[in-house]
Amino acid sequence: MSSEISSTRSTATTALSEISEADSTFRLGLDLVSAARRNLSFLRAVSDSHWLHHKPTLLEAIRRYNELWMPLIADLTVRYREYCESKFSKLIGKPAIFGEENEEYALMRCREIWVRKYPNVPFENEVDSGFSDPVMVDGELFMEVSKQRYLYSKFSEPYRSEVVYLIAARQRYKEFLYLLQLQRSSAVCCRLVPASDILLMWLIHQSYPTVYAEDLKEMDSDIGKVVSVWETVSKREVEETKNLWVTTFDQPYEKAGGEIGFNFNGVVPVKPPVFWEVSDMDVNSKYKSMLPRFLLEVCVFVRLKTEMNVMQEDAKHDVLHLRMVRCHRELKLDQTVSNFNKSWQKAWHLYCEFGTKGVVVELLRLGGYCFKASTVEETVFFHWNDLIRAPSLSLQRKIDQQVKIIASITPPVQAPYLLKCVPDRVTDDSGTMVSDVILRMNQNRPQEGRWLSRSVLDHAGRECFVVRMRVGGGFWRRGGEAPSAVKWEDRIIEIREGSWSYVAGSIGRAPEKVVGTATPKEPSEQWKAAWQFLTGDELMVRWEASTSISGLSFFLRNQAAELTVKLLKGRKMQYQVKKVEPRGSNGEYRNGEEEKEEDDEEEEGFLTLVRFTDDDPDGRATALLNWKLLVVEFMPEEDSVFVLLLCTSILRSISDMKKEDMGSLLIRRRLKEARLGSRDWGSVVLHPFSSSSSTSPYLQPWYLNAKAVMVSDVADRTIKPPRLSYSPEEGSDQLYKRGIFT
Repeated sequence: MSSEISSTRSTATTALSEISEADSTFRLGLDLVSAARRNLSFLRAVSDSHWLHHKPTLLEAIRRYNELWMPLIADLTVRYREYCESKFSKLIGKPAIFGEENEEYALMRCREIWVRKYPNVPFENEVDSGFSDPVMVDGELFMEVSKQRYLYSKFSEPYRSEVVYLIAARQRYKEFLYLLQLQRSSAVCCRLVPASDILLMWLIHQSYPTVYAEDLKEMDSDIGKVVSVWETVSKREVEETKNLWVTTFDQPYEKAGGEIGFNFNGVVPVKPPVFWEVSDMDVNSKYKSMLPRFLLEVCVFVRLKTEMNVMQEDAKHDVLHLRMVRCHRELKLDQTVSNFNKSWQKAWHLYCEFGTKGVVVELLRLGGYCFKASTVEETVFFHWNDLIRAPSLSLQRKIDQQVKIIASITPPVQAPYLLKCVPDRVTDDSGTMVSDVILRMNQNRPQEGRWLSRSVLDHAGRECFVVRMRVGGGFWRRGGEAPSAVKWEDRIIEIREGSWSYVAGSIGRAPEKVVGTATPKEPSEQWKAAWQFLTGDELMVRWEASTSISGLSFFLRNQAAELTVKLLKGRKMQYQVKKVEPRGSNGEYRNGEEEKEEDDEEEEGFLTLVRFTDDDPDGRATALLNWKLLVVEFMPEEDSVFVLLLCTSILRSISDMKKEDMGSLLIRRRLKEARLGSRDWGSVVLHPFSSSSSTSPYLQPWYLNAKAVMVSDVADRTIKPPRLSYSPEEGSDQLYKRGIFT
């Protein structure tokens, strides 16, 4: 045992010394972290400037760069060099990294220098992107720009700009350079393939050419052994890079946020199963009841100790079991220990909400050949807070002194909001639930009006809004008057911010603050239903009675707004679902040849909200709605109240046009929900080609199997909602149908 401990300490010491040596060997001449944040922001601006990607504008930009900008910079560089040599006897190569606070000043100074140099040439690119005279540019430069203009797509995940991520990436980049340097004395020589975090640092370093040349002046010949961003690599090169890294540092080469994203001989990597991107603002911060949703990527690697014989009889019955510290207690992901070997292997690849707190890995020993019982031999925890504080965003643990486990994460970043509406009790005009309990509390004073109500739950099951739909007027008291239905134009929808105030068990009052309303209005001839929102938006709905749901049409407008908004039927853009046949266990598929869009039946109920602006003429999807289930996912810059009003108004309109209860509107009780924490929807998403495959719909994005995940009736989600009996105060179905279905 003592020799094993000594051996372990020796290995760890060797790895740490090599990392330390890598850190001391390469002293970089610039702050790569600040440079990366600034450059990523610039690349994003280029990517978002769609006008810049039009060929006339692009050609003019290349011409201006080649014929005007480079001579201007060369002249300034000569003067700068002369100044440095006269003042310091050498060239000072410190780069200029401008932040938001001094960007405006830098732009102003640049404009002044430009005007002095080119008084008759506009500072901005003023070419008409629609039509212009053809511009002749350098062909080689054009090809290079054409490749690089979509570079941001390789690093568009929002966590890439987080400081803790970039610090870890900078350290790994230094280690990569050290590994490259070790290749000099190695008999085995191969091309090294940089992981995405290392590639980002390498590209940022190269974008400061004088500093880059000075920092790596002794490694000119070695840099040629690194695969560039646009090259196709072989699996052999990838495996050799991984093996060299493991041999040198005793760490897995890939990590969360540090995958290998190159083409493998024409085969492209699979896109992540979740969609997240940088959001400049969160308009929902004005709602105190709304809490942001944060997401992170998790990778867990496993390696057996060198001395362990995986064919031992005990090892065949040992299982590694992964579960969450909090949320999704029904999660069951197992890996047999004998499946692993002496090299690092990815055991689990997940996307988790930050509220899950962390992952737990347990070593289970199955009892006997029938596997009817198992015992937990040992448990290790990886908490997100501990991983965030770790220098490399990764931590190593051991189980049973035989199995090494490393977990790595990306920094948590804000993800799209995810809300669903669940049925609740009928309320009166004041917002109080209609009940004998309330009647007694009010000393038998009658309750006036009837409203269908829905509670809006966020991703963590918290109540954040109450949606109310007016259906009836008049009074009700025990043994007395019955309410009467109101006309369609009086059946308004309102959204109140906050949660119920419960006064007796499940009986309570809706919050007082109304934050949004939708009022029915008389539609024009070609439309069947129309709604006026408090936000100023107008929604119109049409359905051709001779067709299926696919005959629905929608129109949105806001006369006060400058941008255009459209509702597209089905899951579009980033939500588009394609059937993919994987190519082996590495999660790869051929370019488009095995993708197939889902059929119309599976798209039923889904709508994609797309906003168009001058800067984004092709449109940007900001929300996905399922009006049949009253479920919405939306970006932080999209207003939650507007999306909820859209979803509810559409359901009510279609129910009226089809003369049937399309989305269980008539349910007037809170149905049984999955117990909070048992299988929280959206809390854990499994990478589609993770080695721990699972058929559970709860480990997929919700919109891939929305009904199975989101329907409130957990006990019987494959059949129609159960028949419910309602008390007299809640009213008969006829009250709610009248004016909608007749």
